[in-house]
Amino acid sequence: MTKDWQELTRLTQGKPIVIERVRLADSYIAIEGDFELPPLARLKTEDQVFAAAFLRCHGSIKQMEQYFGVSYPTIKNRLNKIGEMLDFVKIESAPAPDETLDLLEQGDISIEEAIKRLSDRE
Repeated sequence: MTKDWQELTRLTQGKPIVIERVRLADSYIAIEGDFELPPLARLKTEDQVFAAAFLRCHGSIKQMEQYFGVSYPTIKNRLNKIGEMLDFVKIESAPAPDETLDLLEQGDISIEEAIKRLSDRE
């Protein structure tokens, strides 16, 4: 009997779980071992729904505001909270050009490093 993912999430009450057996749906092939759920599947149901809605809105916070009936800061805070739980993706923003020029002026980086940073932004 197949259980819905929301039911599984409800049953586990947010506690970590280990999958010990996986069976391919269209065959009798099964694999046994200790498997963790992927990070997205470890989110609470409401956070999974929120993330899915964000993707369905193509990242439009304005549409998210309308859909959920909440303000921009509320959407941003929720996205930030979910993003912190998904730390398997590292996003480093490039420093602003002014910041790079300030570092160069202070002698903290070389001209070559400044050129590299500024050209990496393109």
